[in-house]
Amino acid sequence: MDTSLPHVVVVGAGFGGLRTVHCLRNAAVRITLVDRRNYHLFQPLLYQVATAGLGPTDIAQPVRAILRGQRNLEFRLAEMTGVDFAAKTLKTSTGDIPYDRLVLAVGGETNFFGNASLDRNAFGLKDLDDAVRIRNHVLYMFERAVHENDPEARRALLTFVVAGGGPTGVECAGAFSELIRLVLIKDYFGLNIKDVRVILLEGSNSLLPMFPEKLREAAAGTLWKKFVEVRFGALVADYDGHTVTLKSGERIPAETMVWAAGVRAVGVVDRLGLPQDRQGRVKVTATLQVADHPEVYVIGDVASAEMGNGQAYPMVAQVALQQGRLAAANMVRSLRGGGPAEFRYRDPGTLATIGRNAAVARLGRLQFRGWFAWAMWLAVHIVFLIGFRNRLLVLINWAWDYFFYDRPIRLIMHDGNCPWERCLRVSPGCATPPVK
Repeated sequence: MDTSLPHVVVVGAGFGGLRTVHCLRNAAVRITLVDRRNYHLFQPLLYQVATAGLGPTDIAQPVRAILRGQRNLEFRLAEMTGVDFAAKTLKTSTGDIPYDRLVLAVGGETNFFGNASLDRNAFGLKDLDDAVRIRNHVLYMFERAVHENDPEARRALLTFVVAGGGPTGVECAGAFSELIRLVLIKDYFGLNIKDVRVILLEGSNSLLPMFPEKLREAAAGTLWKKFVEVRFGALVADYDGHTVTLKSGERIPAETMVWAAGVRAVGVVDRLGLPQDRQGRVKVTATLQVADHPEVYVIGDVASAEMGNGQAYPMVAQVALQQGRLAAANMVRSLRGGGPAEFRYRDPGTLATIGRNAAVARLGRLQFRGWFAWAMWLAVHIVFLIGFRNRLLVLINWAWDYFFYDRPIRLIMHDGNCPWERCLRVSPGCATPPVK
């Protein structure tokens, strides 16, 4: 690789980072892509790993395999620890990397809003480790419940609470209900299905705020039909691992809680000294650059770029993809002496599935729900998965589940060296990492 070429360093191999380096494949630059993981994760399907619908390798693809044909790029497995903007140097766990242009696409993490009890005891859902922990835990709750003689304790083991009425929460709650009522209840035939509760807590008065009202109402109605208890105006005050306490004072005995009610930029950006919004996202100009450091671009979940209404763009994959394309184009313009273009988001629409044969879709002014929206959701997610193998495996798993009401990836993974309770929640020595 020609070391005399301008050096572009991209941090993060998510949707935005990969799109950036792909758009620079023919540019006269040398690229270093840095990520703490050696794989690209298709996050929209994480909840399917958590609910035993897919395996971890079905939604992840090695970065080197994705980019092996790009000759102006090298990959470094490392974690970003900071940036020296004056020296134009990226600080990482494996050493410093000088840059001429820097793209920060480090993504987001679960936001517990400073609530220590949630941070300690609730499950987030932002990475493969999170999804596998949830799958382990849910399956183990059934293993415990089938031998539990105390009816109250058994009901708590079989109560699954999801907090957050956005797409992740809705999809997760629907998938939990179908996993339990269509699959697990056949495995654990000694259990009474009436003991099982799936509860979706939403602090506002509606689900899926990015959808039109009719689709929001349809989503709530479909969840009820799938035996999910949808609770509006339900704000969580505390969770000790055994009981969910709402701000109203109500207490819900539950051994499982998935927190899908908040997301923020990853914590490392807090140490960069850049202006941030309340979600920790870096404030950038309309051209996706940091105001005082125009050689630095910030995209995706970590970027706070304002729309015309003063709100920041949503933290979704399509925003990251389009910002990655613009960041690459602006870098090429700057290297040629031209001026940058401003970001204009083209909204392709929004999809959310609620389970088998049920979804909602908004495509411009068009609105769909039911089977057609569900089929559209399936097709879109298959298309956007990276790698033919992954597409084929996901399609096979979905078809198997659809026709045989079975999810074959019902595996509890641990190293066998510790008690189950410690392996699932608190032991730092387990192969299955602790919740926190």
